[in-house]
Amino acid sequence: MLHQDKKAALIVKYKQHEKDTGSPEVQVAIMSERINELTEHFQTHKKDHHSRRGLLKLVSHRRRLLDYLKDKDPSRYKKLIEGLGIRK
Repeated sequence: MLHQDKKAALIVKYKQHEKDTGSPEVQVAIMSERINELTEHFQTHKKDHHSRRGLLKLVSHRRRLLDYLKDKDPSRYKKLIEGLGIRK
């Protein structure tokens, strides 16, 4: 789970307008942070298969949001992936 201050910082960084908490950019940023934390968790807990399933669900949901954003507005997609550093 993300801490409230870390989540708030991500929302401030990626929001599109003043009260934005649900845009694809914000959702992908929050998911990416959770994915990174879970990846670190699996370095020490290799046999935690239940959490691994949750990780796979997060990755697939993030992928769907990125596909949506890529179709809707390619410039926002490119800016987001460069900011998060999730693509080559």
